[in-house]
Amino acid sequence: MYWEALVQACKFQIYVSRSIDPFLNLSIEHYLLQKSPPSSTILFLYVNRPCVVIGRNQNPWLEVDLNLLKQPRLSGHTRVVDGTHSTLPWENVELVRRRSGGGTVFHDEGNVNYSVICPTANFTRDKHANMVTMAIREVNRRARVNERHDIVLDQGGVLDERDWPDPADMRRTIFHPNSGENPPLKVSGSAYKITRHRSLHHGTCLLASADLPKISQYLNSPARPFIRARGVESVRSRIGNVHFESKRSTPRFYKSFRMEVIKKFAELYEIGRPPYTSLFRGEIRSDGDGERATGYIGKKLGNVGEVQEGIEELRSSKWLYGQTPQFTLSSHSNEEDERERPPLPKDFPPSAHVYLKIRSGVIDSSRISISSDEDSANAEIELFDQVLKEKSIHDIDDFNDVLNRVELGASTEVSSVSRWLNTMLGKPNGLL
Repeated sequence: MYWEALVQACKFQIYVSRSIDPFLNLSIEHYLLQKSPPSSTILFLYVNRPCVVIGRNQNPWLEVDLNLLKQPRLSGHTRVVDGTHSTLPWENVELVRRRSGGGTVFHDEGNVNYSVICPTANFTRDKHANMVTMAIREVNRRARVNERHDIVLDQGGVLDERDWPDPADMRRTIFHPNSGENPPLKVSGSAYKITRHRSLHHGTCLLASADLPKISQYLNSPARPFIRARGVESVRSRIGNVHFESKRSTPRFYKSFRMEVIKKFAELYEIGRPPYTSLFRGEIRSDGDGERATGYIGKKLGNVGEVQEGIEELRSSKWLYGQTPQFTLSSHSNEEDERERPPLPKDFPPSAHVYLKIRSGVIDSSRISISSDEDSANAEIELFDQVLKEKSIHDIDDFNDVLNRVELGASTEVSSVSRWLNTMLGKPNGLL
């Protein structure tokens, strides 16, 4: 295939994806990381349909409101897709686990993702964040890279032209806040995958997300106060759009932003003016000496063997849930997790206690009891553990079906505990 040959040969490569499938785009990205020459540098730009993307070492039950994620989104309204207004059918927000580290982010059609793959010897965490910041400043001069390598917009102060930085010093702010009452708004976060020879830096850029008001709801798990987890936990930040006036969210704006990022990439690596015609007319092209490859790529790449394998892996339950580091879920304080808990539901039995230890998405051990009598409670713990042990959480549709395999007289209390577990672990029969 012509494209595969270019990936394995050209020193500089620039691609823009036509697809909004997050599984395809992340698998193309992984293919580029694995198959490109060790000395090559690649820019890949893509937009995904609505999805929540967690890091490689994160816990979906801790990071995401899985109950909300499974609710179909209202259809018949108009959304901006790649800058074009269109009406979409009913849709669900998908859950995706990427191969890089970092925290949880939300993608939709108002968010442009950038990915740069380069030799590890040439990699620094701010290098390409600065590149994107320069592109953002074409529409919003409040942008800067903060100490966490995120791109933020300073708020609440006055621009001072005397302090506008040059490209060599992007850490300096050009915006002086009047007070701490208006913290910066995060518009771009980054994640990394670094190997001995190759490094991947990819990030988001919230240009004009129509879902901005709901993002915090998707990323607010009801189980958070009850889970103690290993792995990486996301750092919460206030977020915003680069482009505040949605009426100006035109196809020209989206395209011009991507072209600015491509332009800054070309300037950074001194590779001359990119052939924008080939990038936005669906062509894949290399220059005469095979030094550069550029092109608009899309769904057909899903037929490439390694890309298809990547898609299948990302969609698998083993990857999405089984990759989760060990964690515990407990209704009450205990020796492992002494934090105070929020009030439990009113119908949660006062004498009941729930504890689950989960490894790789599978229940390793449990301690669930309902009775206030110590001997009865110990017997219940043993019986419930027998029906729960070694069950994958994602394979359980309703905890009530599982727990009721233990024949107890207190079926109402078992149902109440089951509803609480369904809510904590993203099952459809949770609390309303």
